Amino acid sequence: MIANIVIETFIEGGWVMWPILATFLLALCAILDRVFWWMQLRASLRPAEQEEVREAVGTGDFAKAWKLADGSADPYLRNLAEGISHARTSMLAAMQLDAMRLIEKSEARMWVISTLITQAPLLGLLGTVVGIMGSFSFVGDESLAPSKVSGGIAEALIATACGIAIAILCLLPYNFFRKRVSSLRGSLERWINHSELLVKSAKEHGHDLENFSPNKSTR
Repeated sequence: MIANIVIETFIEGGWVMWPILATFLLALCAILDRVFWWMQLRASLRPAEQEEVREAVGTGDFAKAWKLADGSADPYLRNLAEGISHARTSMLAAMQLDAMRLIEKSEARMWVISTLITQAPLLGLLGTVVGIMGSFSFVGDESLAPSKVSGGIAEALIATACGIAIAILCLLPYNFFRKRVSSLRGSLERWINHSELLVKSAKEHGHDLENFSPNKSTR
């Protein structure tokens, strides 16, 4: 019953409903892709190991820190491992570059959702214009005018409503994902700065990371 109503409403919306449907499906795929990515990121976090690595770096036990961080699924630990492996050149720069790559991954497909937020209402507006134009084309025929005009108006309203609904559907998760990206960026910055401070503290106590060789520690 509900399926029949949906199909009838879709048909009444006119040909513009097909690109609107394609927009909806594309938006759904992009949103699900982002949801899955963030769920994977959350599942990969290892808070206990992060704290253990911090303690190891702070005390100058870089071999332990490397052992815990190298090959870890946790993005923060991988970030530290990237910094340790480039300690002889620039640990800070290596960690920042790695963080930028993660941020770029977190922003993937966001442009698709942003585009669809604008495109969906425009398609609805196009349906409105097409429907109204179709209505006015029958105004001169007194026998057909009432039914055709009402049909054109219905077509315009259906397309407009669907376009706005898709924009609303996209806007809420889009702002949520933007907030998540912002939080991730801030969290990575704090992690990198804290790691740098811990390395400097260890250096003051005679433990220089530049003298540590990850290759030797794994042999």
